Amino acid sequence: MNYRHAFHAGNHADVLKHVTVLALCDALTAKPAPCFALDTHGGRGLYKLDGEAAQKTGEAQDGIARLIAEAPRDPAIQRYLAAIRACRLQHGAHAYPGSPWLLAHALREQDRIAACELHPEEAHVLRDHFAADARIATHQRDGYAAIKALLPPKHGALKFARGLVLIDPPFEAQLAEFDTALAALREGLTRWPQGMFALWYPIKQGRALQPFRRAAAALPAKSALALELLVRADDSPLRMNGSGMLLLNAPWQFDAVMHPALAAMRDALGEAGASARTDWLKRSA
Repeated sequence: MNYRHAFHAGNHADVLKHVTVLALCDALTAKPAPCFALDTHGGRGLYKLDGEAAQKTGEAQDGIARLIAEAPRDPAIQRYLAAIRACRLQHGAHAYPGSPWLLAHALREQDRIAACELHPEEAHVLRDHFAADARIATHQRDGYAAIKALLPPKHGALKFARGLVLIDPPFEAQLAEFDTALAALREGLTRWPQGMFALWYPIKQGRALQPFRRAAAALPAKSALALELLVRADDSPLRMNGSGMLLLNAPWQFDAVMHPALAAMRDALGEAGASARTDWLKRSA
C-alpha cells in the first residue's frame, strides 16, 4: 500500500513540486481559454501535519515549516505560501494541501481537473474532499493507465488545447520506476502533444540519473527542462538527498521564473552541500 504522500507531506520534495505546480497553473491561466489538469497520483488531496503519518516522519519540520519561518521573498514561493494560508483558513491550522487541492485552488471555473489514486482508502478520502466541486473528477485507478484513458482530454463537446499532466509516482521500484514513467510520458505526448507534462522524481546520487536525463531529452516534446533541488550533498545512495521536476513543453521563459525560486528554496531548506539547478535538456527550436 502506498501512503508516501501522507508520510512525507510537507517535506522538501513537496515544496519543490508544489511551487512548480502553482507556477505552471499561473502560466496556464494567464490566457482566457479553458485548460485541463490530470493528477495521476493524487493521494488524498489534503493532509493534516499533526496526523499520525506526518508526525511519524516529522519531515514537514524541515520542509514547509522551515519555509514558512524563512518566508523567502521570491514571487513563486510567496504564491505557494499564500496558497498554504488559504488552505489553513479553510481547513484548520495544521492543514496541508496536496497537489489536487492546489490545482483546484489555482485553476478557474471554466477549467477541469481529473485526480487519480489507486489505493482504495486514499481514493475514497480524495473523492470526499472534492465531491462538491463540479470541476473535479476523481478516479480510483492506476495513474499511468489514466494517461491512456483520459488523454486527449474532453468534457462533453469541449476539447482542451492547453493543460497539465502531473505525474508523481511512489518510486517504490526505485530506478525501474523511471522506465515506467518515461513510457507514460511518451504515451501522453503521443496522445496530447501540446500538453505540458511534469514528472516528479527523487534524487539520491545525481550521476545515477544521467541515463534518465538522456532519455527525457529524446522524448517527442518541444522542450525538456529539469529543475533540481538538493537539500544536502548527494553523496549517499541510501537516502533521498533531493528531488527534481522534469517539465516537458514548459511555458516560455519558465526557467527565468524558477531559477530564483530554486535558489531561495536551497537557501531556506538546505544543509551543507545543498545545491539547485535549472537545466534545459532540450530547448524549443
